[in-house]
Amino acid sequence: MNPQQARILPSKLTIAHAVALACLLGVAACTSPNTPRGVADKFIDAYYVTINLPKAAQVSSGLALDKINQEIALTRGQTIDAATRMPSVHYNLQSQRGEDNAVTFIYKARFDVPDAGAFERNLMITTRKEGGTWMVSNFSEFD
Repeated sequence: MNPQQARILPSKLTIAHAVALACLLGVAACTSPNTPRGVADKFIDAYYVTINLPKAAQVSSGLALDKINQEIALTRGQTIDAATRMPSVHYNLQSQRGEDNAVTFIYKARFDVPDAGAFERNLMITTRKEGGTWMVSNFSEFD
């Protein structure tokens, strides 16, 4: 190995180490889908971020599922496609409380709607463990 190659090798290793570290941190930051927080995040992504009601229904039960089914019935025939003004939604966990089989999360969400401004809402997502699987059992929004 010549001296020029020796100087290049450490920088390549540093980049490789940085990429590996980023991958590990990314995996560690992901929340398991069968946890209270994982199912709450998955619900918010489906319901609020991508406005995919059938996908939100897959992780819902009880009152939450009833609300989603009502919305599906009310919006039947309305297409959400590339022409739909989709809001950009950003949310952060503010608090959580609960016990072994039920956990409630409060998120702060910001909705940026193209050509219509922005607004913030608090999201309350309640999860329950049903037969070994965590599901969203209720959700609501408040100022």
